[in-house]
Amino acid sequence: MTTVPVDASSALSSTSSIPAPAGVRAYQLSATRKLPLVLEPTVDGIVLADWNLEHRAWVEQMLLVHGAILFRGFHMPSPADFERAAKSIYGELFGDYGDLPRNAAGEKIYESTPYPPDQMILYHNESSHLPVFNKKISFFCVTPAKQGGCSPIFDTREAMHEVPAEIVDKFRTKGLMYVRNFSKGVDPTWEEFFHTTDKAKVEQQLREAGSDFEWKADGGLRVINRTKGVVKHPDTKEEVFFNQVQLHHIYCVDEETREGLRALFDEEDLPRNVYYGDGTAISDEEMDAIGQAFERIAVRFQWQKGDMAMLDNILTTHARDSFEGPRQIVVAMGQMIKAADLPA
Repeated sequence: MTTVPVDASSALSSTSSIPAPAGVRAYQLSATRKLPLVLEPTVDGIVLADWNLEHRAWVEQMLLVHGAILFRGFHMPSPADFERAAKSIYGELFGDYGDLPRNAAGEKIYESTPYPPDQMILYHNESSHLPVFNKKISFFCVTPAKQGGCSPIFDTREAMHEVPAEIVDKFRTKGLMYVRNFSKGVDPTWEEFFHTTDKAKVEQQLREAGSDFEWKADGGLRVINRTKGVVKHPDTKEEVFFNQVQLHHIYCVDEETREGLRALFDEEDLPRNVYYGDGTAISDEEMDAIGQAFERIAVRFQWQKGDMAMLDNILTTHARDSFEGPRQIVVAMGQMIKAADLPA
């Protein structure tokens, strides 16, 4: 599948102004899409964590409406300040995420995914392939890339109408089956992911989460999670396209990597894969149609130092464009929810 990231220089300019609490200006970047809502202080020195605590109900409501909020120009000079700002909305942060390296400046914040800068990290809802996932996720820009490096986002409500209807119906009726094989040298090992070398503790975590698993002869671990591909938001009850198929389907990696993985692994032993819930294949043609739909509705903005983007992880999907030069984005997650507790 070919995706062509939009050049950040073509990012949309501010358009629709929205009523906001005193001291802050609110507007949409796009005239045609609701996300992200941009909040900028109109006076100097506003500490975002303190402001959020005072206006938390309004921020929460705006997040449900727009799906994503970009806080720009607030007094938030460090990752520790970002952690406080995230906690002011989330309450407790999730601090046991095995897929990302921790950020040393905070207690429960992470560095963004370590992935080659010349490649795009495709669209996904964080942890949507797992039985328990974060309802919200935030990103903080410590160092913007010299070129590229946008974090494109789209509204999963809009995706329900943009992805071909027959594919949406399959995702809704069949669900999805994600297969992950933890093997040394590819992705985090199971020891790194689960933060333990005790297999009994890993098994306990997987059983409590409702995951199927199998220890492999080479010491690796296979984990299978069955989830919905379309869910209803717990607050708005809107149906949304919620999944990680682009991060798991082998069609979505570049041709050289795809051929290399297939040379190294049998189908069942690929590091990541995804099928319909009944075990049938999601075709390459279907994945291509999904990818094209995602790009048609994606919105990009150029990161600025000190920016914080807060997403409703169910209403908004995110990705990462390729980039040049140093780039550091810090991540916080919170408000964990069980997939089984979502509305039927």
